[in-house]
Amino acid sequence: MIKKFIIAIAGFLLVVAILGAVKVAQIKKASSQPHTMPPSAVTTVEAVEATWRPVLAAIASLAPVEGVTLGTDADGTIARIAVENGAAVKAGDLLIEFDTTVEAAQLASAEARLALAQLVRDRSAELRQKNTNSQAELDQADALLNQAKADTAAVRALLAKKQVRAPFDGRVGIRSVNVGQFVPRGSALLPLQKLNPIYVNFTIPQRFLTQLVTGQETEVKVDAFADRVFPGRIVAINPEVDAASRNVSVQALIENPGEVLRSGMFARVEVQLPLDKPSIILPATAIAYASYGNSVYVVETLKDPAGQDYLGVRQQFVKLGTTRGDQVAILDGLKPGEVVVSSGVFKLRNGAHVQVNNSKLPANSPAPVVPNT
Repeated sequence: MIKKFIIAIAGFLLVVAILGAVKVAQIKKASSQPHTMPPSAVTTVEAVEATWRPVLAAIASLAPVEGVTLGTDADGTIARIAVENGAAVKAGDLLIEFDTTVEAAQLASAEARLALAQLVRDRSAELRQKNTNSQAELDQADALLNQAKADTAAVRALLAKKQVRAPFDGRVGIRSVNVGQFVPRGSALLPLQKLNPIYVNFTIPQRFLTQLVTGQETEVKVDAFADRVFPGRIVAINPEVDAASRNVSVQALIENPGEVLRSGMFARVEVQLPLDKPSIILPATAIAYASYGNSVYVVETLKDPAGQDYLGVRQQFVKLGTTRGDQVAILDGLKPGEVVVSSGVFKLRNGAHVQVNNSKLPANSPAPVVPNT
């Protein structure tokens, strides 16, 4: 029994020794192999050179070229409203007329006094020619005639104030008064605005002031007409910079056929700036953003420590310019024609192995369209 037990122990130890030897051989073989990370799957894009026309974007508000809220210069009761709400009117059109019964009677009385004063003056002139009255009497008749003319003109001016007319071509809004209502002097009656063309008012930081001139082209978009672009031009730049915000006010003018745009609308405006020098254009996904500097990964054929060629990446620091849509301009650090990693940059390092798979590329449009959700 003891002999059999010893044989079993010896057999077990032999098996353990053989397994240990095999494992040691495997470890030695694995440790002798070069330690390399598996290639990272990336997409690539070729760096292309282009000249962008840079734009300056700002938030804007639309305002009428001419717009007022019409009021009254005299007290009175409204006798007639001659225009419907929202109607288009011409300069001089009658909008609202007040009751003029008293003023009409005053005008008739003034005209009668004027006619009498004219007769008295004519008779005084005839008598003076015959030397049957004095020059003083003729002067008094002239004075009375002039006074009657002034009184008549004053009543006519008061009558004119009882008629509210359009000061310019435009479109009236919703009136705030009704027929038969007594309106005190200075009360608001109805708005009137000229909407074609229309102003676009916006502000820009003072550092961009030197890049703006009157006549510069603009493009305006409003949420109500998301698929339309309204071209315009800058017509005025405020000579004063706001001391609180350090912004300067700018005014552009756009055509508004059909008066589809209304004053007070929220808008986005882009001012076309002078052409930039040519720069390299890449998708924004190709940029590895970092606090110590932004970089890209250039795909090249590199050599490993054993001298073998492999497809890898070289980290290249770059200077970024303006962005447009999905794209960004590279001002320095990259040459046209170089192949750059366009997605997957977050998992790369300098000299890393890569495997290119361009079956599905990231967005790379200067004017992406966001679908309605």
